[in-house]
Amino acid sequence: MNLSIRNQIPGTVTVVLPGEVMAIVKVRLTGGQDVTAAITAAAVDELELAPGAAVYALIKSTEVALASTAIQGVSIRNQLPGTVDRVTPDGVVASVRVTIVGATMTAVITRSALDDLGLAPGSSVVALIKSTEISLAAA
Repeated sequence: MNLSIRNQIPGTVTVVLPGEVMAIVKVRLTGGQDVTAAITAAAVDELELAPGAAVYALIKSTEVALASTAIQGVSIRNQLPGTVDRVTPDGVVASVRVTIVGATMTAVITRSALDDLGLAPGSSVVALIKSTEISLAAA
């Protein structure tokens, strides 16, 4: 299956915390970073997710925010440090490719955010992703 989701990062399930409707699934990405996904309990069952299961973390580029440093006191669970690899301005938005350990990630942000953060190749950034915006696919 081909997907339009730009960010498809392989990893391994480390923890599944089931709830009645939703579950929290922690995934260790190939680069060693941990991310948390909040998915339905039904999806956990359908995908047969358990510790050790190989998965892909799927993240739409429009759901990735960028910050110049890690942010304390925020509910966003996933903060992945990286370096800007490429910036592609396109009208009122820009596509920013970020290299994180073991993978690349694309974020689509506004041009004003790009300018305010002063992002250019080589800039240090932190990719921010809410756990509800990470989908999982069985590998």
